[in-house]
Amino acid sequence: MQPFEILLESSAKAHGHLCPGQIVGVRMAMLGCRLIGLSEPTRRDQIKKLIVYVEMDRCTADAVAHVTGVKLGRRSLKFVDYGIMAATFFNLETGKAFRIISTEEARDLAAVYAPEIAEKGSRQLAAYKRMPDSVLFRVQKVHVNIDECDLPGPTRRKIVCSVCGQMIRDKRESMIDDRPVCRPCSGACYFTHAREVSWPDMNWSPGEQTPANRTNRDGDAGNRRFAIQ
Repeated sequence: MQPFEILLESSAKAHGHLCPGQIVGVRMAMLGCRLIGLSEPTRRDQIKKLIVYVEMDRCTADAVAHVTGVKLGRRSLKFVDYGIMAATFFNLETGKAFRIISTEEARDLAAVYAPEIAEKGSRQLAAYKRMPDSVLFRVQKVHVNIDECDLPGPTRRKIVCSVCGQMIRDKRESMIDDRPVCRPCSGACYFTHAREVSWPDMNWSPGEQTPANRTNRDGDAGNRRFAIQ
């Protein structure tokens, strides 16, 4: 694995800025990989062994994903919305799993580890680099019971929603009156009042000119106005 400062620089660049969460995430990922025995998590032979569960949608999650190379699309990154600054690192080959939690005490100890820096934000950045892992984190050895439908690889189960006919993958359906129902149809969903709409240039495809450059019937390039009702 690359040195901490190099990983932090590349992670902050990918994320868009340097912040305390980036430092916590980079260090969390380095520690997690070390605990489960992966020295180069982004290498092809090791990335296939790794699954990471992140429990927050904050800067730290981006740093963890950057350092480890896990991705939602590869099913190696799992987001569980607990609102906790924590991540679990799971080695599929060995079964080892460790959950690493960022301590709240670390924030209060910033002045102890970087007393010479007056500005709060800068002091926190410096302190998080200096703190030992034992101060910055708590570590729990855990057991991860992963379903085969949550593993990387091809879809293992498909079933059609009995209400809307949408295909549901990987056992994400609910069973209502012994019938499979997708979460939007069951009401267990983050949105409501769904309705189909038409949109401007709905027949466009990547093989065509972009809508802005395409000339309309009146000879004007992309000056039409549309509204989705």
